[in-house]
Amino acid sequence: MATPVEPPSGIHYQGKHYYSMWRTLFEIDTKYVPIKPIGKGAYGIVCSSVNRETDDKVAIKKINNAFDNPVDALRTLRELKLLRHLRHENVIALKDVMMPIHRRSFKDVYLVYELMDTDLHQIIKSPQALSNDHCQYFLFQLLRGLKYLHSANILHRDLKPGNLLINANCDLKICDFGLARTSNAKGQFMTEYV
Repeated sequence: MATPVEPPSGIHYQGKHYYSMWRTLFEIDTKYVPIKPIGKGAYGIVCSSVNRETDDKVAIKKINNAFDNPVDALRTLRELKLLRHLRHENVIALKDVMMPIHRRSFKDVYLVYELMDTDLHQIIKSPQALSNDHCQYFLFQLLRGLKYLHSANILHRDLKPGNLLINANCDLKICDFGLARTSNAKGQFMTEYV
């Protein structure tokens, strides 16, 4: 669960409040009320939250020390730049980017996404069997999302079950655009060989 804590500096800043989740400090805008942590990885921690202004449930992704490693910083920037422009029902929506209190000294990045219930990896691992109808519907949505991305000259480059988010209605959304690339005007993709 999310536990309210005092700010590390002891100074309360207007518009921010502090929570601890999985021994990690979250400094988030007061319009968001964290509920619980829902995922952890090399990038940081994701928690579910509610936007007090809209009553929408959202996922807040905290990227710890985003600028310590140039590769991680580039992945974060790439994801931000792409998701700002993408609008499709099968691509995760970036709803907000939280601004730091002090822009010169900030190190953590907070991205706010629409909240989904699980990912395809978790569903595959679960004892629940997937029907042919489920598989067809997931594949249909995945291909729709990919068609949209490819029509915008974007290659995701990291498609896997863990990057396909799913909700209780079986709606599928592609996420994690940190490795994505866009093509230039001549159709050549700007990337190193992998």
